[in-house]
Amino acid sequence: MSVTPQQWHRLRTSVPAVLDRLADLVADAPPERPATAHWSIADTVAHLSAVASIGVSMLRAAPPDLPVPGLLELRRRTTIDTISVMNAEVLRHYPERRLPVLVDRLRAEVAQMLRAAEEVGPHHEVSWLGGARLPVPGLLAHLLNELNLHSWDVARAMRVPWVIDPADAALFVDLFLVGMTRHGHGNLLDRPGPVRPGRIAVTFQHRYGPAATLALVSGRVTVEPVDPRPDVRLTFDPATFTLMLFGRVGRIRAVLTRRLSVGGRRPWLLPVFLRTMRPPS
Repeated sequence: MSVTPQQWHRLRTSVPAVLDRLADLVADAPPERPATAHWSIADTVAHLSAVASIGVSMLRAAPPDLPVPGLLELRRRTTIDTISVMNAEVLRHYPERRLPVLVDRLRAEVAQMLRAAEEVGPHHEVSWLGGARLPVPGLLAHLLNELNLHSWDVARAMRVPWVIDPADAALFVDLFLVGMTRHGHGNLLDRPGPVRPGRIAVTFQHRYGPAATLALVSGRVTVEPVDPRPDVRLTFDPATFTLMLFGRVGRIRAVLTRRLSVGGRRPWLLPVFLRTMRPPS
């Protein structure tokens, strides 16, 4: 699955559009109000600013413009289970918490990131966390998801709605999850313990793009031709799926509201698959 001209255009228009919505959302927000269990609203925007700064550094193949000692090495050895450690270390060394300053910096860094992405083009690859290889559209899809996910957190703290466009959320699945898997997830998904023998094929399907099949074999996840009879078939609304993937919506709620359907020949293997292809802890 390669990026289409429509997806490439949508990425470059949706990222600044969602950023504008976020800026409006936090314009009168109390910076110290909790947005998550561990982060205030100001912490959340600082995190987004750091994500964009690191994205620029990946595209420019240069050190990030962040005062974090050893960040390149930290990024290289990060796994999905230690992303929270890296995030905490970055925020510890990035003390700015004035929302207007953070929003201005976030705007500047996102603008740099979009310019750099335009310069290198959609077929360029970057080295992401844990040595994973990620095409540029996947990098932008990850940023778009971060903006939507954390804006959802802030909106909930402010007791106002935040609507995620499912077509935007689909880009995260198609271009980040599938894109990184196709190009190589490096050490990102490594975990201690024995590797389960056998093969588990999971087909991901939504209405905004073609289906994709990911297969887990000997601890590695790869993209395979679409399996018409997979072990597990996930049919989902992409906005609900991304919120569920990052713990904002419960799996039972997603199923009961018919935003997620689990089928296939051996659907009980989904938890086994997700122990490797798992969200950050």
